[in-house]
Amino acid sequence: MNLKKLLKGMAPVGLLSALPSSAFAAANLQSDDFVGISFWLISMALMAATVFFLWETQSVDGKWKTSLVVSGLVTFIAAVHYFYMRDVWIATGETPTVYRYIDWLLTVPLLMIEFFLILRAIGAASGGIFWRLLIGTLVMLVPGFLGEAGYMDKTIGFVIGMLGWFYILYEIFAGEAGQMASEKASPAVQSAYNTMRWVVTVGWAIYPLGYVFGYFVYVDDAGNTTAAASQALNIIYNLADVVNKIAFGLLIWYAATSESKEATA
Repeated sequence: MNLKKLLKGMAPVGLLSALPSSAFAAANLQSDDFVGISFWLISMALMAATVFFLWETQSVDGKWKTSLVVSGLVTFIAAVHYFYMRDVWIATGETPTVYRYIDWLLTVPLLMIEFFLILRAIGAASGGIFWRLLIGTLVMLVPGFLGEAGYMDKTIGFVIGMLGWFYILYEIFAGEAGQMASEKASPAVQSAYNTMRWVVTVGWAIYPLGYVFGYFVYVDDAGNTTAAASQALNIIYNLADVVNKIAFGLLIWYAATSESKEATA
């Protein structure tokens, strides 16, 4: 048997074997636990997206393969963390903050790297684009974690994180990355790039909404978060991850397949 075909056939099995056991969550998921159900649905969707993105690398030009592989890495990393987060929620009813931010510290920089990879596929993107987007994600994420974990005032962490997000928006709209996309990209790539940056604008706005509901809206008289706060925060965060990981990857897939078809036409 051809070794390459054998490895392709084993890939889905390898991905599944890397996941943690789901026996506890499966036995204890209740029909009225909508947060737990959302964790379950999204973990399955993320795994399906991973298989799809990796499989579709066979259908695109070589310059796009890395972008699709990175999309698959994003959804796979997120899926693994969602299995753990789901178990934490079902076992304790508490927000899995640490797992959530470990996931984001890995996947959000990869999502920003996707902008760089798309620009590199259509021309010589400078290293400055890569580093500015990477630094922007760290400024956005680290204070957010410190605020949610109690190492920093939640309001200060929120404000600093928002500044990091605004910096990213400037770079992809008006900075070097935005200018390069508008000047050098094909119509298909421009369309995908424009939609991607609106996902970062509108889709990422869901995260601060969850932060606000979780830590500023649903609090008791003493300022402590309530059960409703945890439910709202996790539902909103889970919805945001669907949009910003799976939908984001599908836009890259659209650009890659459209550009590849044009090249072979």
